[in-house]
Amino acid sequence: MDIYLYLPALIFILGLIVVIGTFFSALSTFVLPRSAQSLLNRVLFGTLRRIFEKIMSLRSGYEKKEALFAYYAPIGLLMLVPTWYILMSVGFAAMYWSLGAGDIYTSFKLSGSSLLTLGFETSGNFLVNLLVFSEATLGLILVALLIAYLPTMYAAFSRREEFVNLLEVRAGNPPSSVEMLLRFNRIHGLKGLSAYWSSWEVWFAQIEESHSTLPALVFFRSPRGDQSWITAAGTVLDAAALALSALDIPPDASAALCIRAGFISLRSISENFNLPLNLDPIFPQTPISISRDEFLDVLDQLKKADLPLKKDREQAWRDFAGWRVNYDQPLLALCSLIMAPPAFWSSDRAPKTQLPDIFTSKKN
Repeated sequence: MDIYLYLPALIFILGLIVVIGTFFSALSTFVLPRSAQSLLNRVLFGTLRRIFEKIMSLRSGYEKKEALFAYYAPIGLLMLVPTWYILMSVGFAAMYWSLGAGDIYTSFKLSGSSLLTLGFETSGNFLVNLLVFSEATLGLILVALLIAYLPTMYAAFSRREEFVNLLEVRAGNPPSSVEMLLRFNRIHGLKGLSAYWSSWEVWFAQIEESHSTLPALVFFRSPRGDQSWITAAGTVLDAAALALSALDIPPDASAALCIRAGFISLRSISENFNLPLNLDPIFPQTPISISRDEFLDVLDQLKKADLPLKKDREQAWRDFAGWRVNYDQPLLALCSLIMAPPAFWSSDRAPKTQLPDIFTSKKN
């Protein structure tokens, strides 16, 4: 008997928790200007990702899988608002029922009418009407947030892709750090690298901010299936590491700053998805995915093209590995996470599957 006496209050509290939790999920996604994980978003995108993985396993060839996976982020993003609306409707319906607005069916009708601002259902209860107005306001806010959210996301996407497209001119397609250095040497001269590192340092800073606060952007693929923001990032970082470790040119602080901005950015994005990371990697205690022989083969290619190289190849290898170890793990993890197209020294050696646990909290 006591349980039934307190049941309306319990249902009201549960409904209020659902409404508040849904609202804060929308707030952290659309408004909060920092990285904030939402359990609801993680469950939604994680479940959708696993559905896409199952469907893609039925397709053969990267091109077919990539064409399907291109719909993953847009579908997930569009599913957010209906999911929030459904949860809001359920939460308010529970509160209406607990306040005596009617049976369950009537409470759901009142909730849907209020949330969608249709107004075909009303109530004579003052407290219920207060909730009706609150629900209608939240419904309008969610729509307004989505309308403001999409232009912001696509503006960030456009800035990102501008650099990715321009990289093809200097690094080929698929992009290669070796090809980038060779073309720079032929066209601009190696002195032109300094300004290029500075521009990519700014790009990495922008990527860290936009892809942490708007995590769906990580999965938005380039207009062309053979391009990707993450393989472009790996190409520039490797080129900067090769320039610092192997090329016999004056030391360039802008190259070192570019690498630092790059690995900070990739680590920040990786942490947001709970990807396993070593935050203090040191070579040789922490190995890298590139072998010494691969590095020496690259030096042979650069030497054949008459690029000035340092004489001590062993020291060059240690210096390169010392730079690469800072971004090797997050680079490969993100390549796998977004199913990046094949590219030199990045997605060509990324693990086949690198899915984060959608039910875990952010790791420190």
